[in-house]
Amino acid sequence: MKVSRAVFFFLLTSFIAFASCNKDCPTDPVIENPTVISNYQQYSVPFDSVPETKNIIMYEVNLRAFSSSGDLQGIINRLDQLKALNVNVIWLMPIYPIGQINSVNSPYCVKNYYEVGSEFGTLADLRTLTTEAHNRNMSVVLDWVANHTAWDNPWITQHPEWYSQDGNGNIIIPPGTNWNDVADLNFSNATMRVNMIDAMKYWTLEANIDGFRCDYADGVPYDFWKQAIDSLNTIPNRNLIFLAEGTRADHYDAGFEMTYAWDFYTSIKNVFAGSAPSTIYTTNTSEYAGVPAGKRKLRFTTNHDQSAWEATPMTLFNGKAGATCASVITTYYNGVPLIYTGQEVGRVSTVPFFSNSSINWTVNLDMQQNYRDMLSFYSQSAVARYGTPMPYADANVVCFKKVLNADQVLVIANVRNTTTNYSIPTALLNSTWTNAITGAPVTIGSSLSLSAYQYLILKN
Repeated sequence: MKVSRAVFFFLLTSFIAFASCNKDCPTDPVIENPTVISNYQQYSVPFDSVPETKNIIMYEVNLRAFSSSGDLQGIINRLDQLKALNVNVIWLMPIYPIGQINSVNSPYCVKNYYEVGSEFGTLADLRTLTTEAHNRNMSVVLDWVANHTAWDNPWITQHPEWYSQDGNGNIIIPPGTNWNDVADLNFSNATMRVNMIDAMKYWTLEANIDGFRCDYADGVPYDFWKQAIDSLNTIPNRNLIFLAEGTRADHYDAGFEMTYAWDFYTSIKNVFAGSAPSTIYTTNTSEYAGVPAGKRKLRFTTNHDQSAWEATPMTLFNGKAGATCASVITTYYNGVPLIYTGQEVGRVSTVPFFSNSSINWTVNLDMQQNYRDMLSFYSQSAVARYGTPMPYADANVVCFKKVLNADQVLVIANVRNTTTNYSIPTALLNSTWTNAITGAPVTIGSSLSLSAYQYLILKN
């Protein structure tokens, strides 16, 4: 049987490592490779206030939309605004040089894993960003594209065996996709894996970043993610965040703390389009089936793909009131909330990321204040963040109570574009609350009139 070069190399190195191993040898062999640059220095001081998963409020930055300059400096200039929104984790979409061969100008087409693309700035700019974010008690995570590279990435010519190939030895695009701008990486090649992990270590140390959002995680083998996360977690004095863009259950076993809540996103859209509110309750139950304790689903009403290729929340949820109402439900129900560039000021048109299209931050300031208010209480309330949700069924209203010890939060939201007269569930009849946003006392009788997309966030 003919053995490929990659398989032969892996078997050879495994045999050498096994032959020289004693009882303390790690399960996976350490593969030495002279092309790996590993003498990295820790830049600045590791951030010691990375939030626990259950406390994260994440903001996804599309660099090409976030500012008119479309670069890292544009983010640095608005860090105070992100802080005012009560964000504690900033996720940067890819900052690397973009490939030019077969290019569609996608930032997910990585030309070099070790560089900041000149379009976005410099390593010094990234270091300034992480330092200034840390000074404001915010973490920074990088978007990591492990599944594929650009066609002009130096790995292509230097190490073609690091890529998937067809029967004629031609490097291929990711199977099952039409992503012609990228080349599929071969995860059976042990040396490629080591170099990939080395690049992730580079940013962790040299730029002092706090973790990774891993693109198309479902397309990358479980054992690589476990190898990478285990290796990164050996870096001293680091508490790294790992988010998988995927839904596979084994991502949690690999070390990811969060995976995407795609089903909840579909359900919340369907509910605002007319489906029964109970849809989100059953979806939440099914999404969390098998999720280990302490792990979370990432919940959102949009992200860069949805706002670019589908529609923004302003369209999906029928304007400012609907978009904000959907965000309140999604944020408070049961997960880690994600806010995407521009949704807090009601961007109506789609938000590209293959090109620049800056957000107008001067519009819909009332909407932005509503986001600040609802995230402010969420960030301060333990029961809001991780109390157990108890839903109440209704045809037009999402209503759920969250309980943690003696504390309670009640969310009532009309998901229809008409006034709804809500019959109060027996368990809530004649109860007294405080409006968590305004501080005003609220007594709930037997019914409640809710205007289109009106919501209430109440506390005991």
